[in-house]
Order: sequence, then C-alpha cells, then structure tokens
Amino acid sequence: MEGIIFTVFDILNLVLVLLLWIFTLKIYKKLPEKIPTHFDFQGKPDHFGSKKYAFFIPAIGLGAFILLTFLNQYPESTNYPVEITKANYEIQYFIMILFVKWLLFLVLLLFLNIQDYTIRYSFNADSKARVPILLVLPVIFLSLMVAFISAYIYK
Repeated sequence: MEGIIFTVFDILNLVLVLLLWIFTLKIYKKLPEKIPTHFDFQGKPDHFGSKKYAFFIPAIGLGAFILLTFLNQYPESTNYPVEITKANYEIQYFIMILFVKWLLFLVLLLFLNIQDYTIRYSFNADSKARVPILLVLPVIFLSLMVAFISAYIYK
C-alpha cells in the first residue's frame, strides 16, 4: 500500500514540475521584457527583472524535485525528531518519506501559483494571485506539525 501512495505522489509531483515548465515555455515569447521577480506579503511586486527570470521558479522546482527524490532514496540519512530503532525504523521512514513527498507537492503547487501570478501580473498590473500565499504557509506549517506528532506517536 505504501508503494502505491509513494508512486501516486511521485507522479503528481512530476506532473506539477512538467506543468511548471510547459506553462513557462509556452508563454515565454509573449512576456514583456521586464517582469516581476519578487512580491511582498500584500502581493505587490517589489522587484523587477528581465523576462529570463521566468525560468527561475521552474528551475528551483526541478531542483527541489531532484533533491527530494534523491533524499527519499536514503531515508536513514535524514534527521528525525525521535530515536530510530529496529522496532520503529519502518514507520519512521514511512512518515518521513510521505511528509517529504507531501511537502514537495505543496511547494510545487505554491510555485505554480507564484508563476501564474507573475505571468498574469506581467500583462495586467491589476491581477491578483489565484491563491493567496499567506493561505499556503499555514498548510505547510500544519503539515510539519502533523509529521512531528505522528513521529512521536509511533516512536
């Protein structure tokens, strides 16, 4: 069962990385020469740069995908909030791998949202983010809390 769950997350995360690249490559030629490269917490851009910066978020997303996929191949090299023993290593590895895959999923969704907003803002300064970034951060924080609580319950 855990293999199916991990495979579903791997496929979802790969699809999100591909969507991020496809979306960026499809719209790149139409982008103006100057695009927003950073937004404040109110969603207003506070830095602008060349349109080649449109590839920054997809590159970071791909890098995170590769790094975290590699990390999941070696769960024993990761820090855990509880001591790993012969009795608990399977459940602790499962919790850690599932959390990392879930976190990558959330981060890639956040990147897609930011990329979408960056591109839409480049064409229309009245655009708003589809999902406010301040809504995603509590979900990430709550996910971290669930992972720690689960690790302690199954120690």
